[in-house]
Amino acid sequence: MPWILMYHSVGRTDDDPHLITVSPAQFTRQMRWLKSRGLRGVSMRELRRAESDGGLRGLVGLTFDDGYADFAVRAVPTLLRFGFTATVFVVADRIGSYNTWDEGPCKPLMTADQICQVRAMGMEVASHGLRHVSLPDADDDELCTELRRSRAVLEEVIEEPVTGFAYPYGHVGPREIDAVRAAGYDYGCAIWSDTYDVHALARTYIGERDHGLRMRVKVVRHQLRWRTRI
Repeated sequence: MPWILMYHSVGRTDDDPHLITVSPAQFTRQMRWLKSRGLRGVSMRELRRAESDGGLRGLVGLTFDDGYADFAVRAVPTLLRFGFTATVFVVADRIGSYNTWDEGPCKPLMTADQICQVRAMGMEVASHGLRHVSLPDADDDELCTELRRSRAVLEEVIEEPVTGFAYPYGHVGPREIDAVRAAGYDYGCAIWSDTYDVHALARTYIGERDHGLRMRVKVVRHQLRWRTRI
């Protein structure tokens, strides 16, 4: 199992009830911590390519859920500064809108132009569903729409194939994994996972409190759990 970090927003943290936001200064420190240890943050597309070539050592997957506008404004410049790339999972029916699924603070989402801009800068754009619904609660027709329509919308925006998916809220079961596979996605990102499945990859949550020591603990925990080296 590769080490994959899960971010959401990079911005102000004074009103963050769901703990999804990392301040720009802390995000920079976290990226510097990775770089100083010889690790390179890459998109899931790059990570998957390296895995197929047998060269995962030294690579860390960087993922950002929801497609917040601050990914383009704050995260991407920092990523480029360190020579990193990342995957952003976009809620396709909310492009240019805001996080209507949250009861917390209103956060703007990337516009179509911003999505194209980050793609041109080397970031991978992937699907986070159509409306950010919990897929286990969706019937079969809604599940199919969330998977297939979201990809079609994003492919029209970036004019290239969309091959990755992240499960909203991390909610996933066998039916959803099978559906993502059947829909033709190359991989799926979950949060928790007991076994290795390319369509339900485990990720490590990263928040504002994750300084160097906590980052190190999360590395060790991942290596022990999956019996691997990063």
